[in-house]
Amino acid sequence: MATMQCEIVSAEKSLFSGAIKKLTAVGTIGGLGIYPGHAPLLTGIQPGPVTLTMENDEDEVFFASGGYIEIQGGFITVLADTAIRAEDIDEAQAKEAEEAAERARSDAASEIDYATVLAEARAQQRTIEELRKLKQRI
Repeated sequence: MATMQCEIVSAEKSLFSGAIKKLTAVGTIGGLGIYPGHAPLLTGIQPGPVTLTMENDEDEVFFASGGYIEIQGGFITVLADTAIRAEDIDEAQAKEAEEAAERARSDAASEIDYATVLAEARAQQRTIEELRKLKQRI
């Protein structure tokens, strides 16, 4: 089977450079399966796995936190915001980060609700004050 050259780079370093048979990832408009001979393409990628099928048919998985994939003339460049080999991900640290993000989202949601309630209450108070001023004039 034919191969294509692939390079995965992030702002920190180059993670992979070599020949592959296939690349799969989730783009901004859906799933991508890229094989040799693919038409030129530039697309954003969603945070998640980027899977490479090597010449020996083994798969190697990377995590990309987002970024872009460019395909030009048999060469694929994955330019990731942050990228890491899947085997280098600390599962406990990833779970802890997920829980922290959920807590932050919950806190932010309650602050937004609090701010909305506070703004509405102050608007009601200003309305009452305006009404009192009108009554005093009469």
